[in-house]
Amino acid sequence: METLVIVVHVIVAVAIVGLVLLQQGKGADAGAAFGSGASQTVFGSAGSGNFLTRSTSIAATIFFITSLTLAIFAKQNTSAGVVEGLPIVNPELLSQPAAPTSDVPQVETVTDAAASDVPEVPAPVAPAPGN
Repeated sequence: METLVIVVHVIVAVAIVGLVLLQQGKGADAGAAFGSGASQTVFGSAGSGNFLTRSTSIAATIFFITSLTLAIFAKQNTSAGVVEGLPIVNPELLSQPAAPTSDVPQVETVTDAAASDVPEVPAPVAPAPGN
């Protein structure tokens, strides 16, 4: 059933492209005044506008219906989650701690001042009285 809808969808898409390319623009009526209006006799004196416009509307409606049908098929074929169906390649990776998610390196806090490489800032010296 899904394959049939896809085939109809592609055929209608190609038909829409063809029908749109066959239609004349708004400026094509000006050319009929200079002698090129004889090409409209294939579809009669009314021209091909009504036939092509109606055909394009029908094809567009079928295209929308097949698009919605394919979306419903796609929704029904999805599973509950992407990760649930995947096999675990290396179970040892689950026991390792997770890698940091930030690009900023982690700073270790040092509690012992003697173990730090950073020198301590000397305490400010109080000015002598009377200065």
